[in-house]
Amino acid sequence: MSPSINLNSRINQLLCWLKDDALPYWTTSGINPLNGAVYEQMLFDGQPDRLSNQRLRVQARQVMVFCAAQQQHWLSNSLPVVSRIVEFMHTHGRISAKAIGYAQLLTPDNQIIEPKLDSYDFAFYFLAYFHRFKTFNDQQALDEATALLWHMEVHFKDGSAGWLEGNYPAPHRRQNPHMHLFEAFMTGYEVTQDAKWLAKAGQIFSLFEQYFFNPSTHVLHEYFNANWQLANGPQGEAVEPGHMFEWVWLLRWYERLTATPVNHYCEDLYQKALTIGCDPQSQLIYDVTNLHGKVINGTKRCWPLTELVKASLVQASVSTPELRSYYEDKAALGIQLLFDFYMHPQIKGSYIDQIALDNTVQANHAPASTLYHFMVMGIEANKYARQFL
Repeated sequence: MSPSINLNSRINQLLCWLKDDALPYWTTSGINPLNGAVYEQMLFDGQPDRLSNQRLRVQARQVMVFCAAQQQHWLSNSLPVVSRIVEFMHTHGRISAKAIGYAQLLTPDNQIIEPKLDSYDFAFYFLAYFHRFKTFNDQQALDEATALLWHMEVHFKDGSAGWLEGNYPAPHRRQNPHMHLFEAFMTGYEVTQDAKWLAKAGQIFSLFEQYFFNPSTHVLHEYFNANWQLANGPQGEAVEPGHMFEWVWLLRWYERLTATPVNHYCEDLYQKALTIGCDPQSQLIYDVTNLHGKVINGTKRCWPLTELVKASLVQASVSTPELRSYYEDKAALGIQLLFDFYMHPQIKGSYIDQIALDNTVQANHAPASTLYHFMVMGIEANKYARQFL
C-alpha cells in the first residue's frame, strides 16, 4: 500500500469518528441539560463527572470546537448548543457584570472559587470569540475580543516582551500561553482581516525567535524567569515534544500569512521532537523529556500525537515528492496509534486521555478539553486530503 493510500484511509477513519461518534457524543452526553454547560470530563463508564470543578476555558474550547465543526459541515446547526454555553459563561463566569474575560474556575455548583484572570485562558476566549464571529457573524463576540485585547495590553504587561501569566503573581513565565495566543491572533486576522491581530502574532513570533527556540539544541523551552531568561532547575530543563510539533504547525501557518521563512525552525523542531520524544517501543510521544531525551515523565497523553499528525501534514504540504511520503507515513502512523491506544473501547466518541510508561491506561477519564486537539487535527487532515490525496 502506498503512503498516500494508507494516509487517505486513516484520514477517512478519523473524519468518520469525528462526524459520526465524537461530535454527537460531546454535543449531547457532554452537555449538562440543566444549564447548557460543558461537563469538565466524562468518566470511563460514559457518565459525566458531576463532582469536578469547572474551568471556564474548557467551555470556550468547546465553543470553538462546535463552531469549527459547523464550518466544516460536520454539525448542521451548532448555534443552540453554543448559545447555551456562552450564556452559562456570562451568567456564572463573570466576576462582575462589566468584567472583561471570565474567572478561571467554578465549583460543581457554579460558584466562583478562583477569580484570577489568566493569559492561557484568554487565548481560548479569543478563539471562541473569533469562531463565533466566523460561524454566526456574531458582532458581539468580535467586540468582546477587542475588549479582551485591550485588557491584556493594559493589565498583562510589565515592560518586558510578551504578556504576563495573568493578574496574579506567578513563579515563572511560560511559552505555552503565548503559543495559543499566537494561534488565536492568526485566527483573528484570518476571520477579520484586521491587521492588528497579525501584528500581535508577529510579536509572539519574535518571542519564539529570541527566547523560546534554542538554536543550539533545537528544542523549545517552556519555563522562564520574569526577563525571559531560562528558568533554573527542573522547569528550565523540561521539554514537551508535543509543543514542539505544535509550533511546527503554527510556524507554517505564520509563513503562509506573512511569507516569513520558517523552514529551518520547522525541520529542526520536528526532527528533534521525534528524536527525544518518541517511545521506541510503542512510537507514542512522551509528555515531558529533557533536551537530551531523558524521560522526565514517562506518561503519554493523546494530544501530542494529534500535534505530530498536524506537524507531519504541514511539513508534507511544503515538501518535495520524495520527502512527502516520509511525512505522510508519520501522519498515517500517528492516526493509527490514536485509534490503537486512545479510543474508548465501549463508548463511541470518547477517548483515553493518558497512557503510562508501560503503555497501560494511566488516566481513563476523558477531559472535554482534549476534543479541541482532535478537532483541529481533523480539520488539518481534511484540508490536506482535499489538496493532495
